[in-house]
Amino acid sequence: MIVGMHHVQLAAPAGSEPELRAFYVGVLGMTEVEKPPELAKRGGAWFRGQGVELHLGIEADFRPARKAHPALLVTDLDELLARLPDAVPDDLLPGYRRCHVHDPVGNRIELLQMP
Repeated sequence: MIVGMHHVQLAAPAGSEPELRAFYVGVLGMTEVEKPPELAKRGGAWFRGQGVELHLGIEADFRPARKAHPALLVTDLDELLARLPDAVPDDLLPGYRRCHVHDPVGNRIELLQMP
């Protein structure tokens, strides 16, 4: 029986960890999680926010997720929109303010706030 979600994994190209850290920590305000030593050898980075964990794993034949995406709940969408000039807001999901952005390697990310 499923009781929750541990993490969502996205792919990233080799060597992209500094850009990923700048985005997920510097822009979105997540915290980097130290990977276990055996998994750290594979590269990539893990990030955690309140109630959510994202793992970005290195993929040799990387292609960004353009349609599939995690949807992250946020407390201040306006603050994030000010930091994300390429964000695309819409009002298509009743009960939420939302926007879509792309991380530094092109993965789609949805940001949602309850009004």
